[in-house]
Amino acid sequence: MTGALLRALLGGALLSASLVASAAQPVAGTEPPRTLRYAFPKAETGFDPAQISDIYSRIVTAHIFETPLAYDHLARPYKLRPSTAREMPEISEDFRSFTFRLRPGIYFADDPAFKGQRRELVAQDYVYSIKRIYDPKLKSPAQSSLEDEGIIGLRELREAALKGGKPFDYDREVEGIRALDRYTLQVRLRESRPRHLITWAGRDLYGAVAREVVEAYGEQIMEHPVGTGPFMLKEWRRSSRMVLERNPGFRDEVYDAEPNADDAEGQALLARLRGRRLPMVDRVEVSVIEEAQPRWLAFLNEEQDLLERLPEEFAGQAIPGGKLAPNLRKRGVQQLSVLGSDITLTVFNMDDPLVGGYTPERVALRRAMVLGNDQQREIRLARRDQAIPAQAINTPGTSGFRAELRTESSEYSPARAKALLDLYGYVDRDGDGWRELPDGKPLLLMLNTQSDQQSRQLDELWKKNMDALGLRATLKTAQWPENLKAARAGNFMIWRVGSSAAGPDGQSALERAYGPSVGKGNLARIRLPAFDAIYERLKLMPDGPERQAGFDEANKLLVAYAPYRFGVHRIYTDLAFPWLVGYRRPPVWLDWWQYVDIDPALQAKSAQ
Repeated sequence: MTGALLRALLGGALLSASLVASAAQPVAGTEPPRTLRYAFPKAETGFDPAQISDIYSRIVTAHIFETPLAYDHLARPYKLRPSTAREMPEISEDFRSFTFRLRPGIYFADDPAFKGQRRELVAQDYVYSIKRIYDPKLKSPAQSSLEDEGIIGLRELREAALKGGKPFDYDREVEGIRALDRYTLQVRLRESRPRHLITWAGRDLYGAVAREVVEAYGEQIMEHPVGTGPFMLKEWRRSSRMVLERNPGFRDEVYDAEPNADDAEGQALLARLRGRRLPMVDRVEVSVIEEAQPRWLAFLNEEQDLLERLPEEFAGQAIPGGKLAPNLRKRGVQQLSVLGSDITLTVFNMDDPLVGGYTPERVALRRAMVLGNDQQREIRLARRDQAIPAQAINTPGTSGFRAELRTESSEYSPARAKALLDLYGYVDRDGDGWRELPDGKPLLLMLNTQSDQQSRQLDELWKKNMDALGLRATLKTAQWPENLKAARAGNFMIWRVGSSAAGPDGQSALERAYGPSVGKGNLARIRLPAFDAIYERLKLMPDGPERQAGFDEANKLLVAYAPYRFGVHRIYTDLAFPWLVGYRRPPVWLDWWQYVDIDPALQAKSAQ
């Protein structure tokens, strides 16, 4: 890939001119609901912000719940703006105190838990919602990330529940997060956090939930998300189908944004849609179609309006040579390609007695597996050139990422890999063609995987790479949510997974190796004091060259100890029919449904 193409992809280029096609204005009572239809390639797990970590569940919660701030939909790079807050918050000079003033008259969606009364959003709802993440009973995956923000008193509140064996005390006031009055929320931190505001735009995890709803549904709260956002969950068939509808009580919000002056696409979208009431669609239907071919065919048959993330195995049919195929162009299909703010990772369980550990021979085994992995072959064959090699754990579009960086992580050298294995005693002692452990015991690698077509292709390449090194390997297949659960519990040896940025700060990627996040974001379960010290230092630094140097230092440790093999950053190509108006892939946030429209005239014309 040329440097010019990489720069274009990072900027979100290669966008179809038909993206900004005219949006027909609806005429009340004369047309069916405007429905957005598309599919997730993996199953969701549930919709309680405090209990989820997978991106598919979080996409749904990001459209149901709200935080005081939100991302400007069209601004590149990111820009924060008020959401449930009246204005941007008051911030102390030392970045340790933040005061939000909420807009009166924002209401939760109607729900039986409210017993027929309209329930207004108040500052105490955010206090309660953040406290829930600290409740040990919920084992919230977001707790370690939130702990990094250092809200005063929450750690002690959690420890009191853990030590005393008593229920978590939601009514105990803490200094760090308080409702000063009905609409004023104050947050105080132990240390300076220059980027703390990003937390308050994370509506997928930190959006306001109502205490009455949580208490009404108890253990079933994952099935009953009730927020103040633009959509409500109307139907859920687990791992199959989700239907959301416009929240009829959603406040009067209109399409507005601040794209850069030189952002032609953003400026055109703003000119076309400014002033439209949000959300513009009435209904969103999300299917779960894990196999690539049915998902591709569903789009071709116009059962879906959007093919979000073209399956890489169909890139040759859909975008040969990187350009939209003539048959799709004739149908008015839009091609939208951008380098995703994500990374694929092969996770090594550092607690595993075979591949884990910090001794030289264990490090050598992991590094040999990294060196013996043909990354370019993976990109060419399994990913159809729709990816670039990852050199570090930071993702494009976030702080800490350096496009020019080159590390051993992307090097393919079977000779070096074999030499490492030989040097540290991983040799074939019995002549069966397979290496044993240094103590002579059998060596059998086990990769947790899924049954979809792309996973099978990647598995085949991985197995061939390990075979070539003389490392015997086997596969353990399960559903993706089951593999995630096993990884969080530490019940695995090796797993391959993708990770997408949910915010613009690269520190969240480093949480993948932060010791206190073991069992949460730290899937590899690595505990490295030198890395943790860098992580803690980075939290306090303002953005700039010194902080970038810290990111580089942290990534050098990860390359050296190899708790992960950095895979690729994927090039996302979304395909959309011409009646989907206003779609623009968000770079690091998850909500966008309210900013698109379905043009019924164009849709009807296609059906004729």
